[in-house]
Amino acid sequence: MSDDLSGVWNGSYIQPATGMVTFTATLVETGGVLSGSVTEPCSNPRCPLQTHNASIAGQRSGNAVSFVKHYEPPGYGYDTVDYEGTVNAEATEIDGRWLLQGSSGAFLMIRASKAAQAATTEQHAKVPSR
Repeated sequence: MSDDLSGVWNGSYIQPATGMVTFTATLVETGGVLSGSVTEPCSNPRCPLQTHNASIAGQRSGNAVSFVKHYEPPGYGYDTVDYEGTVNAEATEIDGRWLLQGSSGAFLMIRASKAAQAATTEQHAKVPSR
C-alpha cells in the first residue's frame, strides 16, 4: 500500500447513550507518522461549545493505523481518545475502534473527494481564527 493518508476525511463514530457522531478530519502522513485535526459537534448537553476541535497524533504501518485524538480544550467529558483501525486497499476508508477509559465503539472514516477537499479548504480560509 503506497497511497498516503494525507487529505480530508469524513467520519462517524458510535458513542454509547449518544449514538452516531459525525466529524471531519484532516490528516497529514509523513513517513508513516500521522498528524492532523478533527472538528465535530459537542454531544454533551452541558457543553457550552457547539463544535469541538481536536488534534491527531499517531502512526501508520502498512494497513494498520493508530492515533490519539486530543480535544482542545479538554473538558465536558472530552480529553483524549485512542483510535485503532485498518486502511482498505485503495486507501479510501479507515475503520476500527476508539477506546476511552473502559468504553469503546466503532468508527469509520471515508476519504473526501478532491472537490470536497477543495471546498473544505476554502471554507477554513474564510473562518476567522479566535
